[in-house]
Amino acid sequence: MEDWAEIRRLHKSEHMAVKAIVRRLGLARNTVRAALAAQSPPTYERARGGSRVDAFEPAIRKLLTEFPDMPATVIAERIGWEHSSSVLRARIAELRPLFSPADPADRTAYSAGEIVQCDLWFPGKVVPVGRVLTDPPVLTMVAAYSGFIMALLLPTRTTGDLVAGMWQLLTRLGAVPKILVWDNESGIGQHRRLTLGARSFAGTLGTRIYQAAPRDPETKGVVERANGFLETSFMPGRSFTGPGDYNTQLASWLPRANSRMLRRTGEQPGIRVVEDTAAMGALPPVAPVVGTSSLVRLGRDYYVRIAGNDYSVDPAMIGRFVAVHAGLDEVVVTCAGTVVATHERCWATHQTITDPAHVVTAAALRTAYQARTAATRGPVAAAGGQVQQRALSHYDEVFALNPQPRPAHPHLQVVR
Repeated sequence: MEDWAEIRRLHKSEHMAVKAIVRRLGLARNTVRAALAAQSPPTYERARGGSRVDAFEPAIRKLLTEFPDMPATVIAERIGWEHSSSVLRARIAELRPLFSPADPADRTAYSAGEIVQCDLWFPGKVVPVGRVLTDPPVLTMVAAYSGFIMALLLPTRTTGDLVAGMWQLLTRLGAVPKILVWDNESGIGQHRRLTLGARSFAGTLGTRIYQAAPRDPETKGVVERANGFLETSFMPGRSFTGPGDYNTQLASWLPRANSRMLRRTGEQPGIRVVEDTAAMGALPPVAPVVGTSSLVRLGRDYYVRIAGNDYSVDPAMIGRFVAVHAGLDEVVVTCAGTVVATHERCWATHQTITDPAHVVTAAALRTAYQARTAATRGPVAAAGGQVQQRALSHYDEVFALNPQPRPAHPHLQVVR
């Protein structure tokens, strides 16, 4: 490369003859003439050696012509391949685009107030819950027009927690977009069929939840890039004491993230979001039903189970139906509209959460029950007296029986 450039410089700029260049650089005459004739730098290409796959390539092409999506493992079985799978996979990956139709992704232009893309992102086992490091989901929502990022750590990925998280973030935004874009998250719906909680949430807000096709991440590429930004810019160098501390640090970081200059729009998301929300709909006058709810009859152990944990309830409600509702922050139990238990939401599983006041109430009710039961047993039983013993002849007299005379057995008695 250096000789080629120098030869051409000497000939073009210095007007040196071929013989003079040969003497100056100490090269062969044919080398100098070849360099002057070449219009591009010389390149070295090693001749491609043969491969075992070459003999099988016609069969591979035939299969791909009829079945472009056939897996490499099936192709290997059909053609009788018995060698390294990596070599065959590389050749199939090279040939497959020749037979599969292209699926181009166009650049999308978003309108103000139209779309908010939603997704779940998992930060890893970095959030301590008790003595265990957990990996709860982070709900990420991005207004597509402005690029404004919203995020919240959730206890689970169930329907109740997902709609509760969406409602909390949209409440902070102060507006409702026309469309909420999701992937095929099971808590939202699958196969384009929304769950009951998701349909109810969308209907109350007057919006639409659109689920992207499987294996089509480009549909929600804005939120996918936001997830990557969270992973590379928020997480490094941070430690957390619990879920509450995680959400606190995340909330304090998001304004900085939304103040950066977004290359796609050329503006700051925190400024552009004003125009975005102005084109959105208003929040509903009545809040949607979010969280997880159930109706159960309270058993003698005065505990109810929700999201894998047991929470104590006022024992005075034993035998009655109670409504249990779990939000993102607390669990509330009501009976006939009256609150009978309130607990902080536990993010762990298989835990028992007890209110000390409920234990005191249960002890008082148990003592009263034992006293009432003892009073109904009679004075002898209550006093702990001896049980009276009677002879068998007494029962003969009571039931007017006339048994045949038999030897007396003075030691034979019956316990009444």
